[in-house]
Amino acid sequence: MYKKIFGFGALLALTLGGLTACGSSGDDSSGADNEIKVWVQFSDETPEGKAWQEIVDNFNKEYDGKYKASTEYIPRSGSGGGYEDKVNAAITTNSLPDVITLDGPNTAAYAHSKVIAPLDDYLKDADMDDVLDSIIQQGTYDGKMYAFGFSESNVGVYYNKDMFKEAGINDEDLPTLDNPWTWSEFENISKKLVDKFKTPAIDMQLASKDEMLTYAYTPFIWSNDGDVVNKEGTKAEGHFNSDNSEEALKFIQDVVKNGYTTISPIEKGFETGKYPMLLSGSWVISDLDNNYKDINYGILPYPVSDKTKKLVSPTGSWQLAMTEKTEKKDASAEFIKFATSTESSKIMSLGNSVLPIRKSTIELIKDEVSEPMKFLMEQNQKSGHARPVVVAYPQVSRSFQQAIQDISYYKENPDISKVADARAKEMQQAIDSSLKK
Repeated sequence: MYKKIFGFGALLALTLGGLTACGSSGDDSSGADNEIKVWVQFSDETPEGKAWQEIVDNFNKEYDGKYKASTEYIPRSGSGGGYEDKVNAAITTNSLPDVITLDGPNTAAYAHSKVIAPLDDYLKDADMDDVLDSIIQQGTYDGKMYAFGFSESNVGVYYNKDMFKEAGINDEDLPTLDNPWTWSEFENISKKLVDKFKTPAIDMQLASKDEMLTYAYTPFIWSNDGDVVNKEGTKAEGHFNSDNSEEALKFIQDVVKNGYTTISPIEKGFETGKYPMLLSGSWVISDLDNNYKDINYGILPYPVSDKTKKLVSPTGSWQLAMTEKTEKKDASAEFIKFATSTESSKIMSLGNSVLPIRKSTIELIKDEVSEPMKFLMEQNQKSGHARPVVVAYPQVSRSFQQAIQDISYYKENPDISKVADARAKEMQQAIDSSLKK
C-alpha cells in the first residue's frame, strides 16, 4: 500500500520539465457536452476502486441530466509506471481527459507546466474551512489551488504494548498528542528497549531508500524549525543546510549510531515481535489487524525537537485536478467538489482504510474506525504537514533521500554540514533548472 500511495514515475520529471502549455481534454468530440472523463491510478477491483465507483455513481445520480462522469481505471505498476506513462504520453499528444489524479508532491510540476488548471474560482461553495490544512497545502502552487486530495495519510510510531510492559515502560510513561516525547526522551526509551531485548528498538525504515525517507523524515526537520526548501519552493540552499535542519539530521544520525534503529531490518520485524517499535503509516493498520492478530499494538505520536516541542507529522496522498485545456470546466469542477465532499470522503475512508480529508468526515466516522486509525486521524488534524511544493520535486526528494543515506550508512561519522551543503547544492541546481523551462 505504501507504493500505491507514494511512488511516482521518473518520466514525470523528464516529460513535464520540457513542457510549456500542453494538455487537452481529448474528449469533446467523442462524448456528450455534459460528460467528463476521469483517469484514476488504481484498479476497479481494489477496495479503492470499489469506493471510487460508488462515489462516481452517486455523482451521476445526483446530477442526472446535467453532468455525467465516466472513469478509466489505469493501475500503476510497482515501479510507479503504467498510469504515469499514459498521462505523460497524453500530455505529449494533447489527449488528456477532463480530470486526472496525481500524487501530492507532483502538484507544482503539473501546475508550472500548465497541465492542470487552478480551481479557486470553483471552490467558493466547497466549505474549504472544513478541509484539512495539509490537503490545501499539498494542492497549492504559487498561491493558487490546483489539486484537491480525495484521501489522506499519516505516519506514527507503532509500538508493541507487551514488549513495552516487559521493559518496564508503563502507560504513564507514554507520550500523547498534547505531550509527545522529545528527541532526548525518545532516545532514552530506545536505550531502555535495546538494553532489555538486545535488539534495535525501532525500525525507522532506513532500508527503504525511496520516497518513504522523504515522507517520514521531513517532520524531524520541520519540528526543529528547519526546512528543505523555502515556502515558495525556489531555494534549498540556506534552508536544507541551515543550522536547524542540520540539528535534525544529527538527531537521525545519533539514533542510527547508538543502535536504536536498524538499518538492515528483518522483514516484517515489528509485525512478528522482533522490534518493539516501527515508524510507519496508516496503511500498516489493516495488515496488522488482518494478518498479525497476536501483536498487541498501539500508535504513538512523532517525537519532537527538544528545542521547539513542536509536533509535526507527514501527510499526503492522491488528488484530483482539472486539465488545463478541458472545455468542460464547470462539469469537471463540480465532480471534483463532489468527490471531495464530506460524504464522499466517508465512502473512501471506510472503503479503502485511508484517512479522511475533512474535519466533518472525521467527526462522522470517528466511532466507526479502530483506535489506531482514530489516533492517526487526530494526529493528522493536529500536526499534518505536506511534503515540499516544488517544481523539481523528484530531484529534490532524491537528494533528500541520499542525504539520509549519507548520514546513516557509514564507517566513520560523516560531517553533517558537508552532507547538507552538498545535497542542498544539488537541490538548488535542480530547482533553478526547472524554473528556467
